[in-house]
Order: sequence, then C-alpha cells, then structure tokens
Amino acid sequence: MFYPKLAVTNIRKNRKSYFPYILTCILTIMMFYTMDAICKNKGVYEMRGSDAMIAVLNMASWITGIFAAIFLFYTNSFLIKQRKKEFGVYQVLGMDKRNLMKMLLCETFLTAVVSIGIGLVLGILLGKLFFLILLKMIRFATPLSFAIEGESIVRTLILFGAVFAVTFCFNLLQLRKVDPVDLLHGGNVGEREPKTKWLLTSIGTATIAVGYGIALLTESPLASLENFFFAVILVIIGTYALFTAGSIAFLKLLKRNKNYYYKSNHFATVSGMLYRMKQNAAGLANICIMSTIVLVLISVTVSLYAGMQDILGLRFPMEYHVAVYDPDQERVSQMQQIVEEELEREQAQVEEKEELVSLYLVGTVSGNTVSVSDGMMNLGGTHSIVVTTLDCYNFMEDKNETLAEGEILLCPAKGEMQGNTVTIGDSNFHVKKYLDSIKMETYEDSAVTPNVYVVVSDQNELYKIADKYAFNGQGSIVYHQYFNPKGEKDACTAAMNAIYERGAEIDGTYFEWRENSEEEFYQLYGGFLFIGVFVGFLFLMGTILIIYYKQISEGLDDRACFQIMSKVGMSRKEVKKTIHSQVLTVFFLPLGVAVVHVAVAFKVLTKLMAMLNLTNVPLEAACTVGTVAVFSIFYVIVFLLTSKEYYRIVK
Repeated sequence: MFYPKLAVTNIRKNRKSYFPYILTCILTIMMFYTMDAICKNKGVYEMRGSDAMIAVLNMASWITGIFAAIFLFYTNSFLIKQRKKEFGVYQVLGMDKRNLMKMLLCETFLTAVVSIGIGLVLGILLGKLFFLILLKMIRFATPLSFAIEGESIVRTLILFGAVFAVTFCFNLLQLRKVDPVDLLHGGNVGEREPKTKWLLTSIGTATIAVGYGIALLTESPLASLENFFFAVILVIIGTYALFTAGSIAFLKLLKRNKNYYYKSNHFATVSGMLYRMKQNAAGLANICIMSTIVLVLISVTVSLYAGMQDILGLRFPMEYHVAVYDPDQERVSQMQQIVEEELEREQAQVEEKEELVSLYLVGTVSGNTVSVSDGMMNLGGTHSIVVTTLDCYNFMEDKNETLAEGEILLCPAKGEMQGNTVTIGDSNFHVKKYLDSIKMETYEDSAVTPNVYVVVSDQNELYKIADKYAFNGQGSIVYHQYFNPKGEKDACTAAMNAIYERGAEIDGTYFEWRENSEEEFYQLYGGFLFIGVFVGFLFLMGTILIIYYKQISEGLDDRACFQIMSKVGMSRKEVKKTIHSQVLTVFFLPLGVAVVHVAVAFKVLTKLMAMLNLTNVPLEAACTVGTVAVFSIFYVIVFLLTSKEYYRIVK
C-alpha cells in the first residue's frame, strides 16, 4: 500500500493544482454523460421533428467528448510541469523511474476513479434536472420519463478511461526524457527571449485582415454560410500568430522606445512578458479563442430563442398556408372547397385571405439581364426570381393595372436593374413600370437570397416561361392560399386538422399553420439554446481552468524575479504596481481581442441567423451586448479570485 498512500499524499499536498483539475474532470464527465443520455432517451424520438433535435444533440455530444479529451489532456500538461521539481527530489532520495511510474499510475488511477465515479453519479442525479430544463426550453407539453442510460455509462467509461490512459502515457514520456537534475529545475525552466518573427507577424496580420474583410464585406446570406467558416479559420490562425509573434514584435518595439522602456514599472512589465511570451502567448490565444466561442454560441442561441415570435411572424404572415404544386383547376377547386366546408362545419370563418399563383426560378442578375440557372445556387450572387400574373397582382394590391403581351411590372432587389427593357433567360420584356414594393414580399420574401418580382400579363405568359425552364426543379408553378381563421380557438384548430387530413389525399399539396409549427420551432431553437448554453459552459469552464493554472505558473515564475527587483532597489509599492500592470495586461488582453472578434463577426452572424428566419437586427445586437456584458462580469470575478492566488505566491 506504499504507492497508493504516497499517491493520496501527493494529491493532498498538491491540492491547489490537483483539486481544480479533478473538479473539472468531474464536471466534464457529468456534462458528457448528461448530453449523451438525453440523446439516447426514447422520449426524444417521440417529438415531432425529432430528427433535427436528435442530430443537434448528437453533434453536441460529440463536441463535448472531443473537447473534453483535448482539454483534459491540455490541462494535464500544466500539472506535470509544476511537479517536475517534486519528481526530481524523489529521484535524489533514491526512487528510480520505475518507482515514479508506479506512483504516477496510482495517482492517475485514483484521479480517474474519483472523477468518473462522482461525475457519473452527478450526471445521473442532475440529468433529470437538465432534462426538465430542456423540456421547458422546447415547450414540450407531454412529460417524458428520464431513465439511467446504460449505453451512455459505457460510452463515458470508455472515453474517459482512454483519456486518463493517454495522459498517463504522456506523463511517463515526460518522465523518461529527463534526468534528475533536469527534473529538479523543470518547474523553473523558462523560455529564452524569443526572436522577432516578422514573417509570422505579417501572416497573422494578413489572415486577421482577410478574415475580418470577409466578415464585413459579405452581403449574401448564402455566401456567408460558406465564407463564415473560412473566415473563422483565418481568424484563429491570425490570433495565434499575432499572440505568439505579433505580441513579441510589439514588445520589442516598446523596448526600443527608451523613454517608455526605462521606467521601473514599464521595464519590469515589458521585460517580464517578453522573456516568457512564447509560452504565455499560446495560453492567451487559447483563452481568446475559447472566450470568442462562448460569446458567439450563447449570443446566437439566445437571439434565436428570444426572437422566436419574430421568426414565426416572418415564417407565417398568416395563420394558415396551403400550396398546390403544378396546379390545375380541378385540384385548386377541391382544395378551396375543403377549406370552406371544414371552416363551416366548425362554425369558423375566414378573417383575411390571400391567393396567388407564382413561378419560382433561380438565377443571377447582371445589369438588366436575368440569367436563369439550372437550379444550382451560386453562393455569391444567386437571386430568386418570382413570377406571377397580373390578375394575382391586382387582386393582392387592389389595383387595376393593365399589361400588353410582352410587358411586365418589375420589382427588383434594391439598387438593381434600370431601363425599359429586361432580358429574362433568352426572352426580352418591356418594363411598363418599376415597383418600389410589392405585397408578395410578405409571403415570398427570402432572407437567404435577394428576390426579383416579375408580373406578366396572363397565365399563358407564365406557363411559357415555366415550360422553357422546367428542368432540375426549375419552372415549378405553385398556387398559394393564405388566410387567418376567425372563431373559437378549439374550433379553428379542429378545422385546421380536418383540412390537413382531407387535403393530404390530394396530390401535390403542402400544408402548414402557425399553431401546428410553433411547437417544432420551439423544439429546434430551444434545443439550440440548451446546447449553446451547455457547450458554452463547457468552454467557459475550460477558459477558467486555463486562467487559473496560468496565474499559478506565472506567480511561481515571477516570484524570484520580483524578489530580485526588491533587492536591487524597487520599493514594495513599485513592485506591486508592476505586478498589477502585468497581470491586468495579460489577463484582459484575450477578453478585449475576443470582443473585437465578436463585433466584427456580428454582421455575418446576422446573415446566418437570417437564414433561420431571424431578421430582427436590434434584438440580435441587444442579445450580443448582453452576453458580452455578463461574460465580462464573470471574467472580472474570475480575475479577482485567481489574482489573489497569484499575489499570494509572488509575495
């Protein structure tokens, strides 16, 4: 029992380093099990639209597992560095590397057993709470039972058992590579003053500039979908490059400025940060990237959930919508008759009603030429071309316009198309009038692509265009009926259900109504919010632990330096001021850069959210600012708590 007892003693003696690590392991294991157990819950599969929810939950489970593995391995490296001197002492006292290996094996085993055991117990106990929170967010009325998922327990044991095994092998590798003298000084080995890497600084500046440029200049939501991930990669590369190389270049420039550098507080801060900047920069960059991920995840998911009524309002301009594809008079009449009969049966009426026939094409606009594509969307400049008849236009607008054959009314995207003649495909049309707006926008407006609305003289003209471009899903004519039912809520719901059941028997029909779809929207976006907060908390936890270990390692490294400063004449007040300046700079630099990243990404994020039917930019801005404010307060609290430990070590 010598090695197990020694392992327990070591963990207790190194509790300031070990206990936060074990606590993080416990919370990470609890979160992974909870997420995986929710994915495996049979009740989730009973939800309407459960496929999307399950896909999102599975993705979150994978993200949690992958991040947990990387993060725990990363934080383990902090522990092993701080303990190298301790291992050196053990070897000087007579323990060889085989003895140390047995001791490390016991420590790893104890850590794994405690972490996995408590993590699973908390996951099982608190899993029901998280499950109820999810049900509350998605407004799922039917109570679902929460069960202990054996498969999730096995997956948790396998994943984290493998993680602890890998960290143990890594620690052994570190132990075998050095001799006792190196181990004795391993915790105090600092970085040599790094050279100025102008090439890497230039690469970092260029990648950040390109990433920011993409985020700020992208206008099309479709283009933003592709460009956003490319911009994210560029900004991550640029962030690491500028923190590791750009910061060094900046500090070297400060060092060359004699008026600034040769002051007691500036000299100590600049030289101290410069001496270990290579090691510091990696941690700072990690904190910055993880803070950015937390801010983006939570702000986006909160915006989507808070803007649910705006989303539903854009998606459903009226309560009920029926569509008949490739309509003929018989099927349209059938559908109209079903609506009238069921509303009359339930003693409900139609309060508002709109009917229109539209042809949908995809293409690009260049000057006054609309090039109709083969149905494939060009992410950069795709337009939706919506064609309708003059009768529909006059009915919806309550007007009495007239058109001769070959004439059109045109409502282009803002700032596009001018002149009397427009070419659509290979047909030329005379533009009788340009429209500033059209009521069809209420029902056909797309947040994904700019729309061009074309009003032709009659149905014959509409079918000519449709026949010409009827390929790859193009040239599809659709009859739409929108209306708001009036009457008792239960009666209206019964009428809608009856219309849905009878109409489903007619080929080529599609039905949706707001009340029926609202539940699905809350399930999807409520699930997004749950996962955003869940995964965001995971990244936040990782950020806090990195900050904590960084403060400890910085305190140990700085202690000797500031003792020397005191001995060579710096007063206690000057030393404290220097410490405070350095800690503030190092600590808040990642937060400042993360806020800048989020501010620049805001425009492209609004484009992405527009694809999910949220176009309320002021609401999105308020949610983003609120998220940044709350995170900053939390960040300051972490700073105050961890800086106390730093000051205690330095003193």
